[in-house]
Amino acid sequence: MSAEFDLRHHGDAEVRGADGALTDLAVNVRADTPPEWLKARIAASLDGLAAYPDGRAARAAVAARHGVPVGRVLLTAGAAEAFVLLARAVAARRPVVVHPQFTEPEAALRDAGHQVERVVLDERDGFRLDPAAVPRDADLVVLGNPTNPTSVLHPADAVAGLARPGRTLVVDEAFMDAVPGEAESLASRTDVPGLVVLRSLTKTWGLAGLRIGYVLADEGTIAALERVQPLWPVSTPALVAAEACCAGPALAEAERAAERTAADRAHLAARLAEFPEVRVCGPAAGPFLLIRVPGAAALRDALRELGFAVRRGDTFPGLGPDWLRLAVRDRATTDRFVIALSKALADRAR
Repeated sequence: MSAEFDLRHHGDAEVRGADGALTDLAVNVRADTPPEWLKARIAASLDGLAAYPDGRAARAAVAARHGVPVGRVLLTAGAAEAFVLLARAVAARRPVVVHPQFTEPEAALRDAGHQVERVVLDERDGFRLDPAAVPRDADLVVLGNPTNPTSVLHPADAVAGLARPGRTLVVDEAFMDAVPGEAESLASRTDVPGLVVLRSLTKTWGLAGLRIGYVLADEGTIAALERVQPLWPVSTPALVAAEACCAGPALAEAERAAERTAADRAHLAARLAEFPEVRVCGPAAGPFLLIRVPGAAALRDALRELGFAVRRGDTFPGLGPDWLRLAVRDRATTDRFVIALSKALADRAR
C-alpha cells in the first residue's frame, strides 16, 4: 500500500455514523435515489431469492444497451470488483495508473502484488490528459473518464489513442451516465485493441448498497476476468436492477438527470466563484466539483460543524491538503452550503 496516500479512503467515510445529521456533499451518488419504480422492481425480485442468480437477461440487456455482443459483457458487484478482477487476471509487467483519479484501481493492483507506476497530470493544465506522459512500454494503463475527483472529461480520441498492441487500456466510466449524451464514451467501441471499459449503475441510480456494475471488453478478456471471479457474484436483486436500468425509459430518465446535474453544477460553480480564495477545477463534466482553497482540512471540519460533509482531497495522488471535492446537489442545497461556506471562511479570517 502506498504510504503517502490513504488509497482506501472514500467519500462514505465522511458521513459514516452521522445518522443523517449532515448534508452529504461527500458521496457522489445522486440524491433522492433510487426512484420508486426501481425500488418496486427490486422488491419484487425478492420472491426469487431461493434460486441461484441467473445473469443472462441482465447481461443481454447491458449488451443491447451498448450495441455489443453478449460475450463482451461481464456483470460485477459494482465497478470496484472489476478493479480487483483486472489486478488478478492481467499479467502486467509495467502497470500505470493516471492520477489524480479514483484510488481503488491502484490499491487493487498493489494488493495483487503489482509494482504500480503513477502518471500524475498537471494542475497547471487543468489535469487534462497528456498522452505523451504515459510510457510507451506500459502494458496496463488505467484512467477515469470523466475523472474522479477532477471532473475532467477527456476527449474520446485522446483516450483511445493510448491503445497499443499488447497493452490493456482500462477506462473507468463510472460517472459517464451523468454526462449529457455520454459524450466521449468508449463503451460501445469494439475497434480499440485492448480496451476495457468499466461502468457503474450505483451513482445515477442510488444503488451503492446493492453493488452493481459491469465490464465491456473483448471476449478473451471477459473470459479471463470471469475465471477469477467468484461464482454467483451478483445478487438477483442487483441483476434485476441492471436489466431495469438498461431499458429505454430508464435511459431517458438518466439523460434528463444528467442535464439537470449539468445545470446544477453550473450553479454551484457560479456560487463558488463569489469567493476569491476558492478555485474551481474546470471545465467540469461530472456530478462533482474539485476545488482548491487554503487550509482545506480545517475548513472541512468547520463545514462539518455547520452541517455539511465534503470530501477531503489529500488522499488522491497528485493532490494535497488544499483540495476538497463537492458533490453537485440541487440549487437550494447549494445555496444553503454557500451560506455555511461563507460563515466558515469568515470565522477563520478573524
